[in-house]
Amino acid sequence: MSRDVAALRDAELELEAALAALDSAEQTLLPGEGAVVPLTRPRIRLFSERLWVNRGDGLRPDFRELAAPVIELNFDYPGCSVPCNAPSRRLFAPAHTGSTPLVRDAEGETRARHALESFGAIDLELLEDYGSAPDSRAHYLVQTDEHPDALCAFTASALPQLEALGFHVEIADDYAFQVVAEEQRWYAEVHEGEQVDWFSLELGIEVDGHRVNLLPVLLGMLEEGFEVGPRRIARLTPRFVQVPGQSRYVSMDPERLRTLLQVMAELYQGGEGASGERIEFPAVRAAALGELEQAFGEGAQALQLIAPPELRERAYAVLAPLQLTEAVQAEGLSASLRPYQSAGVAFLQHLRDNGANGVLADDMGLGKTLQTIAHLCVEKASGRADKPSLIVAPTSLVGNWARELARFAPGLSVCVLHGKDRSARFRAAQSCDVCVTTYPVLLRDAQHFNAQTYHCLILDEAQTIKNHRSRAHEAVCSLDSAHRLCLTGTPIENGLAELWSLFEFLMPGLLGNEPSFRQFYRIPIEQQRDEQRLAALRALVGPYILRRLKRDVVQELPPKTELVRPVELRGKQRELYESIRVAAHHEVRSAIRKLGVRGSTLKILDALMKLRQLCCDPRLLKSEAARFVRESAKYDFFFELLGQLLPAGHRVLVFSQFTSMLALLAHGLRERSIRYVTLTGATQNRQKPVDDFEQGRADVFLISLKAGGTGLNLVSADTVIHYDPWWNPAAQDQATDRAYRIGQTRPVFVYNLVTAGSVEERMLGLQRRKRELAESVLSAPGSASAAFGLDEVEALFAPLADES
Repeated sequence: MSRDVAALRDAELELEAALAALDSAEQTLLPGEGAVVPLTRPRIRLFSERLWVNRGDGLRPDFRELAAPVIELNFDYPGCSVPCNAPSRRLFAPAHTGSTPLVRDAEGETRARHALESFGAIDLELLEDYGSAPDSRAHYLVQTDEHPDALCAFTASALPQLEALGFHVEIADDYAFQVVAEEQRWYAEVHEGEQVDWFSLELGIEVDGHRVNLLPVLLGMLEEGFEVGPRRIARLTPRFVQVPGQSRYVSMDPERLRTLLQVMAELYQGGEGASGERIEFPAVRAAALGELEQAFGEGAQALQLIAPPELRERAYAVLAPLQLTEAVQAEGLSASLRPYQSAGVAFLQHLRDNGANGVLADDMGLGKTLQTIAHLCVEKASGRADKPSLIVAPTSLVGNWARELARFAPGLSVCVLHGKDRSARFRAAQSCDVCVTTYPVLLRDAQHFNAQTYHCLILDEAQTIKNHRSRAHEAVCSLDSAHRLCLTGTPIENGLAELWSLFEFLMPGLLGNEPSFRQFYRIPIEQQRDEQRLAALRALVGPYILRRLKRDVVQELPPKTELVRPVELRGKQRELYESIRVAAHHEVRSAIRKLGVRGSTLKILDALMKLRQLCCDPRLLKSEAARFVRESAKYDFFFELLGQLLPAGHRVLVFSQFTSMLALLAHGLRERSIRYVTLTGATQNRQKPVDDFEQGRADVFLISLKAGGTGLNLVSADTVIHYDPWWNPAAQDQATDRAYRIGQTRPVFVYNLVTAGSVEERMLGLQRRKRELAESVLSAPGSASAAFGLDEVEALFAPLADES
C-alpha cells in the first residue's frame, strides 16, 4: 500500500513539473512565435467578500474577518475572457485552429491595470495584511479607506470614467456602496403636532417612485457631532447619504448638505423634540423651513415642501428682506426721526406684523427710547393698542422714560408705577396707554402686574434679565402680553447664555432648552471657536435682532479716540502688590486643588479684587501692610493728566468701579480747588449733578460705573477717563457713550488707566475676547465672568514684569 502511495506522489510531481515547463515555455515566447490578440475590453465586477485583515502591529498580528468591497478584473478577448491574474500568456480561444499560438495583449492589459489603479484600487497581492479564500475571485480592493464616503465616491465618480475608457462595469446586488444614478427629488412634509403651535417634520427623497425618509440618517450625523465634541458640522458633510435599510447611497452637493444639516440643527438642537422618524418643533422655529426650501433653490431639483399654509407664510414672513430705509409715519409723535430711526420703527412694525418678538440692539446713543416711543404711537394710532403697554426699566431710568414720553408723545397717557404711593395708581394703570415701572417694583408687586394683560411688554436695559435663574427673569416671563420687545445695546455681555435668556423671554423655544443650547451652541462657539455653529446661531437669531453702530449710521458724529495709558508701580506699592499676589495665588491654588476652578470662583474673585484695589490706590485695602504705603502711582498720574486736560478747556467724566476710590479722587479735587460733582448709587437726586455738570457748574464728573453707566446724556463732556478697567467691555462702552452720542460735536478722547504688567493689564485680554464674541454673533459675517479656565487664572496671578 505504501508503494502505491509513493508511486502516486511521484506521478503528481512529474505532472507538476510538466505543467511548470509548459507554463515557462508560454511565458518565454520569443517575438514572432505567437500572434498578439488586441484586448477587446477590460471587465470589472464590484462585489462584497469576506477578507481576513490584520489589525495588529508588526509584533502581534490580530486577524479579523471583514466584509470588504472588492473588484474582479477580467480581460475580454474574441471568444474568451481571462482573469487578470491568469499565469498563462497564451489564449486558448475555442474558434482558433491555426498553428500559430495566440498571445494576450500585455501592453493593453497593463494600461487597463494602471487606469484602474489610478482611481485608488489596490492589487490584493500587494497587501500583506489582507488575505482571501483560495477560491476567491477578488483581484483588487476598492479602497483601503473604509469610510463610506470614499467608497461611494469610487462608485459615483470612478466607475463612469472607467466606462468612458472602455471598461465594462458590473455591480453585484450585494455590493454595499451603490449610488443612486441621478439626484433624486427631495421632499419635506410637515404635520401638526399634538401640542398647540407645535409641528413635526419628515424629510427625505423619492427613489423609484417611493418616499424614503432620510431624517434618521441626518439626525445620526448630528448626534455623532454631539458625542465627539470637537468635530463640527463642517466636518460632518459627506457627499453621500445612505438610504435607510438599503445598500444604496444618495449623492449630495457638500454645500447643500452642510446647509441642510445646519437647518436640521436649528430644529433639532441635540436631542430635543426628536422621535426617530420625525423632528418636533415649535412654530417659532418656522423660519427654518424657509431656509430649508431656499437651500435647494428652484427648478427640477427644488424641494417639495408640504406644510400647512399658515406655517409656510410664517416661515417666509420673518425671512423676507425688510426695506429698512422706508419712512414710517408715527402719528402723534412730536419729533422728526432720522432715517435709521425710521428704519428701526419699520423693523419693530415688521416683527409685530408677523407675530414675532425681537431685540432693538442699537449702539448706545442712537435713540432706542425714541424709536420705541414712535412704535407705541403707531400702535395707538392704528387702534391695535387696545390694552396698556408696559415698560420695565432700571430704577435710574424711570424718570427719563416719563420725561421722554411727555416730550415726544404727549398724546399717550402715561402711568408711572414707582415710589411709595404707587399702589394708588394701579387702578388707573389699567386704562392708560403706557405704564412705566422698575424691575424691583415688578418683583415686589408681582400680583398686580400678573393680573393685567398688556399690548406690548418692553424691557429697557434688557441685560438685566441675562441670568435665566434670576427672579427678574422669572417675573418678566410670567407676564401676559401680545408682543414683547427688548432694548439693549449689550445683548451679550459675558457669554451666549445671556442671549438664550433674552430669547427665552421673547420667544420660548426658539433656541431650544438651556442644556441643548449649551451643548449645541455655547460649547462649540465659546470653547472650540466653531465657525459653522456660529453661522447657524447668527442665522437663527438674525431676523429678530436689529443692531446698528454709530459709526455706520451717524456720519456727523466726531471721531472717538481710545487711549490706553500704562502706569508703572514703583517702590513700596510694587513690593506690596507682589507680596499680596504671591499669598493670594497660593490660596487660590489650594482652593482649586480641593474644589476645582468652578468651585473656587468666590476665592478667585476676592483675591483679584484685592489686587485691583491696590492698583487703584493702597488706601482702598483694609490691611495692616497697606497702611504704611504712601505711594499711589495711578492716583498721581490721574492728577497729572487732569492738569493737562482742564487748562485746555476739556470737560471730563471719570468712571470707577469703586465708590471709595471716587471719594479719594473727590478729596484730591477739593485740595486742588477743582469743581466737580459725583453720582453713585447713594445719590438721592440723580438729576441735580447731571444739570450742574451740563450747565457748566463743574468741570469733572465722578461717576460709579454701575450707577452712571446707563441713562445719562452728558454731551458737554469731551473726555472720558476709566480709572480702573472692568471685566465687561460692554459696561465700559456704555459708560463712554454717556458723552459719545447724538448731540456731541467735539472729538471725544477715552483714557484707560492700566497698571502695567498687573492683573489690570491681563483683564484687557479677557475684555477683547468678550467683545469679539458679542460682535461675531450680532454682526453680519465679517460684571466678572465666573467662567475662568485654569490657564486664565494662572495668567491673572502672574508676577509683575521686571522693572528693568
